[in-house]
Amino acid sequence: MAEKSDDIWIGFDLGGTKMLTVAYDSQYNVLGRRRRKTRGREGSDSGIARIGSTIERLLGENDLDAKRIRGIGIGCPGPIDLDNGRILTTPNLGWDDVDIQKFLEKKFDCPVVVLNDVDAGLYGEYQFGAAKGSRCAVGIFPGTGVGGACVYEGTILQGAGVSCMEIGHTRISSGSRSSGIELPGTLEAEASRLSIAAEAAKAAFRGDAPALAKDAGTDLADIRSGALADSINAGDKVVRRLVEEASESIGISVVNIIHLLCPDTIVLGGGLVEAMEELIIGTVTKTARKNVMSVYKDRFKVVAAKLGDDAGVKGAAAWARRKIEA
Repeated sequence: MAEKSDDIWIGFDLGGTKMLTVAYDSQYNVLGRRRRKTRGREGSDSGIARIGSTIERLLGENDLDAKRIRGIGIGCPGPIDLDNGRILTTPNLGWDDVDIQKFLEKKFDCPVVVLNDVDAGLYGEYQFGAAKGSRCAVGIFPGTGVGGACVYEGTILQGAGVSCMEIGHTRISSGSRSSGIELPGTLEAEASRLSIAAEAAKAAFRGDAPALAKDAGTDLADIRSGALADSINAGDKVVRRLVEEASESIGISVVNIIHLLCPDTIVLGGGLVEAMEELIIGTVTKTARKNVMSVYKDRFKVVAAKLGDDAGVKGAAAWARRKIEA
């Protein structure tokens, strides 16, 4: 089908705490955007209805005709059944076996492509941001968990009918901490924002992080990326060391990835990296260069994501367009 100048491409990023949708024209100019809280704990039925109504509000608020929608791309957390457009499981939302593609196709009468949210974010960075022009780009996004993705020669690296690159659930230490699966010592257990916050809360409770205790307290819900950054800037050395240790763990994962794939670009993204870009990028780079085989030492760069929240929605829309127009 020939491209129409009035085509609308919808990108959607489903997060654990927020959802964001953006409408684009065929040149990826923004036609409108809508953000809402996810409220995932209300259940998957309520959740997918909320996704649908968020897109409807986006269209209504920006006077966009649903009949112009050429396709919808939606990035969702956790493993994805790519053949059927289903969310298999989302540990941070508590959703299992959610048929999001069928729901959205019926509601908006257009093709829908479902993919992993980190895949969408990295594809956005590959097409429009920090990884543009890379032959092989790998993304690591530490947050509540640690997400991973790879774009190889322009294509998202995916399994046979299922998403892959679950970097957060690869083992990188002999530690006993768990990340919600049986395997201990994973990157997610060692380097997620949640793990850092848990250790920081202990330090604040013991009196070893006075600035954090004063500004954020010891409640995990209040120890977000910005609170950790403010604590470090205020002189909490123990919190700085926690972030450095997490970054060193990410650096070891980067070494493993380089030895497997030799990517030319490693993209680090998410709120934690945005809040402490220099500290995290510097520590990851130093750790990776120190430990990687010498032949690979100068063949990669570690960079921060550039697109922020727009990476996932723009990447989802662009990947959907690629698949629909193929």
